[in-house]
Amino acid sequence: MTRVTLNDVSRAAGVSRATASLVVRGSDRISPATTARVRAAMEQLGYVYDRGAAQLRGGRTMTVGVIVPEIRNPYLADLLMTIEQSLSAHGYTSLIAHSGESVRRESEILATMTERRVDGVLVHPSRTLDDAPLDEHTSRFDIPVVTMMRRLEDRFSSVTPDNERAGVLMGEHLRTLGVRSVTFLGGPAHSSGRADRIAGMRTSLGESIAFEHGEQTTTATTYSDAGRTAMAQIFERGELPDAVVGFSDIVTMGLYAELHQRGLLPGRDVAVASFDDISMASWLTPPLTSMAAGADQVGVAASEEILAAIEQGPAHTPTRRLIPPELRLRTSTLGWRPRPTA
Repeated sequence: MTRVTLNDVSRAAGVSRATASLVVRGSDRISPATTARVRAAMEQLGYVYDRGAAQLRGGRTMTVGVIVPEIRNPYLADLLMTIEQSLSAHGYTSLIAHSGESVRRESEILATMTERRVDGVLVHPSRTLDDAPLDEHTSRFDIPVVTMMRRLEDRFSSVTPDNERAGVLMGEHLRTLGVRSVTFLGGPAHSSGRADRIAGMRTSLGESIAFEHGEQTTTATTYSDAGRTAMAQIFERGELPDAVVGFSDIVTMGLYAELHQRGLLPGRDVAVASFDDISMASWLTPPLTSMAAGADQVGVAASEEILAAIEQGPAHTPTRRLIPPELRLRTSTLGWRPRPTA
């Protein structure tokens, strides 16, 4: 059987070969009517686009590797969906993997992605902030890297929520409530996001409010069970602070579970707040005050950065983009009132 070519399709559709080529590559520069005519000709003739050959001719694979620590977190799921949609609109396929917060696993994923010559890598780095795996694998093939959510060195472009500003806004809100003590619970010890949020809160809380945020308040994972365990340890010490701020909404769900188990109500017995503002935050009992971190905004910005880095190649200048936060106030803090002093 004679192989159907793009020239056959263009003749059948009554368009130039260049126009037919743009249609099969998904370009939005061609009118809907012409696109429909070309696609009808493709279907009628049985034309199959040889993407692999086209990629070899163009020197690109039209793929971007995307690595996150986990995919169970709804925030990261939303982030991945936005990235996939944004890259797809430009003809790129996303190769998605999760590292489980392991540098070793992250390195293995990077090795696999670079062996397949991805055109770029978007990575939410593992908790150690170790950039060695990125250098080891991507530098050999000059593959551009953009980090998300956590930053590494300035030589890598990064897109993150403005975590320090988020911390400032959170601290200001708690201060207006009249809290005298605040504990920050959860998050990896070496997370840049955690450090920035704490720095912002320390600034806005001032020195008169006791603020606990040391190594003992970190968690090995960002799952709800870690948050519940961390909250239980607070009770074991016998001192319940006026306010507890969770590293993320998922961690804070564990805090809620432990408080409810002990017959206490967030927003009444202790003010509770968090970061991320996933959809479930407003469904909790009571609804959770949370700092919106803009998963869709981070995803779009990260996609724009990696596409720019791919297009510009070595001439690309690393940038740092900060997504502005927005505090969503709900009953978990608004319902709290200061306890009488002895």
